[in-house]
Amino acid sequence: MSWSLGLDGRGVMVTGAAGGIGRAVVEAFAAAGARIAAVDLDAERCREVLDGLPEGGSHLALGADLAHIRGHDALVAEVRERFGRLDVLAHLAAVLRRRPTIDDVTEADWDAQIDTNLKATFFLNRAVARVFREQGHGGRIINFTSQGWWTGGFGGSVVYAASKGGIVSLSRGMARTLAPDAITVNTVAPGAADTDMMRGGSSVEDLAGFVSMIPLGRMAQPDELSGIVLFLASEHARYITGATINVTGGQIMY
Repeated sequence: MSWSLGLDGRGVMVTGAAGGIGRAVVEAFAAAGARIAAVDLDAERCREVLDGLPEGGSHLALGADLAHIRGHDALVAEVRERFGRLDVLAHLAAVLRRRPTIDDVTEADWDAQIDTNLKATFFLNRAVARVFREQGHGGRIINFTSQGWWTGGFGGSVVYAASKGGIVSLSRGMARTLAPDAITVNTVAPGAADTDMMRGGSSVEDLAGFVSMIPLGRMAQPDELSGIVLFLASEHARYITGATINVTGGQIMY
């Protein structure tokens, strides 16, 4: 068995690519020799991520609001046309709106998080799976959930946690449905990663309390999440599907 990841020349779409973890995932795929379509709301921020990569011209920066599901097919088609193939979706894009109490949650808060985090995940996974089936050589889908899918969330993130729980169930259903086509679907569940999303809306005291529950005693650096994504995208994970990989520093143990 070769210990190569087998990602040289593969076409990879990374959503949420301008975020802290998304940037680290893009950089890791580039180091593994893949060609990356970096997708986020702002294409210019994606270009900034790609500019620092070796062979930056071989990658693609795309701006898209994934809550607009009618654009998914065209987005996926553009990536496939540019690279000649699409092999991996690493789907990190998400919205978190913290609220002090559940009475402060508005319908707009609910819709924004469910539409972007859960609804868009289903339709983007489906669009990518259609391309994988047409190509006929399988593929990898890696969706991001959160420790909140298991705990119910902390710090005013009840709706976010609900959307992330839905992603786990959705991904398991997709894994069963797509397995006959050699398409694997797995989820990564980060705990506290040191990103703007994690820090946003949290007081210093709340953040310290959250970190105190982590046996390793610290937040993860974004690049500590990228390795598991590459593993799930690699040839070494070809017999893993429907799994949720816990990357929480021991905060959650299952």
